[in-house]
Amino acid sequence: MLSILGNRLSMCDRLSRRSFLQIGGLAMGGLSMPQILQAEQASGLSANNKGIIMIFLPGGPPHQDMFDLKPDAPREIRGEFNPIATNVPGVEICELFPRMAAMADKLTFIRSIVGATGSHHAFQCLTGQTDRNQPPGGWPAMGSVLSKLYGPRDAAVPPYVGLSPKCGHKPWGDNGQPGYLGVSHAPFTPHGDGKEDMVLNGVSLDRLQDRKSVLGALDRFRKDADDSGMMDGLDTFNQQAFGILTSSKLADALDVEKEDPALIERYGRGEDKLQSDGSTRLLTNFLISRRLIEAGVRCVSLSFSRWDWHGGNFRRARQDFPMLDQAVTALIEDLEHRGMLDDIPVVVWGEFGRTPKINGNAGRDHWPRVSCAMLAGGGMRHGQAIGATNRLGEYASERPVHFQEVFATLYKSLGIDIESTTLRDLQGRPQYLVDHSQYLPMPELV
Repeated sequence: MLSILGNRLSMCDRLSRRSFLQIGGLAMGGLSMPQILQAEQASGLSANNKGIIMIFLPGGPPHQDMFDLKPDAPREIRGEFNPIATNVPGVEICELFPRMAAMADKLTFIRSIVGATGSHHAFQCLTGQTDRNQPPGGWPAMGSVLSKLYGPRDAAVPPYVGLSPKCGHKPWGDNGQPGYLGVSHAPFTPHGDGKEDMVLNGVSLDRLQDRKSVLGALDRFRKDADDSGMMDGLDTFNQQAFGILTSSKLADALDVEKEDPALIERYGRGEDKLQSDGSTRLLTNFLISRRLIEAGVRCVSLSFSRWDWHGGNFRRARQDFPMLDQAVTALIEDLEHRGMLDDIPVVVWGEFGRTPKINGNAGRDHWPRVSCAMLAGGGMRHGQAIGATNRLGEYASERPVHFQEVFATLYKSLGIDIESTTLRDLQGRPQYLVDHSQYLPMPELV
């Protein structure tokens, strides 16, 4: 936490302790706002409007109850839901997704995602890579890659924002890590009261400048005492931190109450609190993600609910499927209405699928052999279902699609050539974004 105090340490200016300007109150593993805002920008700042919204369904959503129903399978496998027709001939999805069915021409359902490690976290859904045999520093999340390659679109807005709640080591609190790209490209995570630290909170710009001078003096002192090189460039990062504090752009983007009430109602609010398991069903995060992208964020990641349904699979689906249906379709409609959809791909998926056979608790267990995903936007060719599983939903019987193929496709939609673009790891070795010797953008979509 970087706190800039007044001329004395006492409360002589009658400001409450909470009113002192704080840079770094926004949660990100204890890192300060200046660290988050560091922009190395090796390839230069890009003026394009490309960005992405990544929606993670933590715990493993049931593929055969969502987009790959098996009505002809035995009762202990097919489940309780019926398929319904979409507006794309021949494509059917679960009856609890009527809004998606009505706009399926703008969506792509992938029924044959393969390559899951079975690990209970968001790593593959945020990086495209496995967490095994990583390069020095670890693989970076896509948002960190965009931060590195494109940099911020606006100095007052960080390029990568993670909206998933903090839940200790639970997978649904994962916003992604910068890996070998370093803390400069880590996600900015505006949790709870931290939002208050993005505004001056009664401190005038003149007083802010005075405190900025004090900070500059302290930094110069620290530089003189530092022989590691870690202080290099902090002046620039602090300038960017002050840019956020002296602009309302980021704080405004996080405030959904500035929207038309009718639009808020279209997205829905969900449950405005953390659940006992640490998950969230806050539908306004979908609206916030659009507002952040519109304000200049490159990548927004968020999680919805908790899908580790070893029991009560169908009861929980009746609650969560309609909420997801409402929020995702509202987001896509909103992006299209604002002319943003072609620049902004949206991906919805979880870390693995669920067992074909329903267990004794009316649940489905972990099944990494195959899972599903939904894509929209990004200028891709939509209105299709890609891949298929066998009659029991056990494995990909047609067109298996690897996580890295999806990432290769998303990078291409964002204007990044995976066959020529490399980033250097902590040992200076160039690393490709995906293994392009095996995985290329999906020809069905590009």
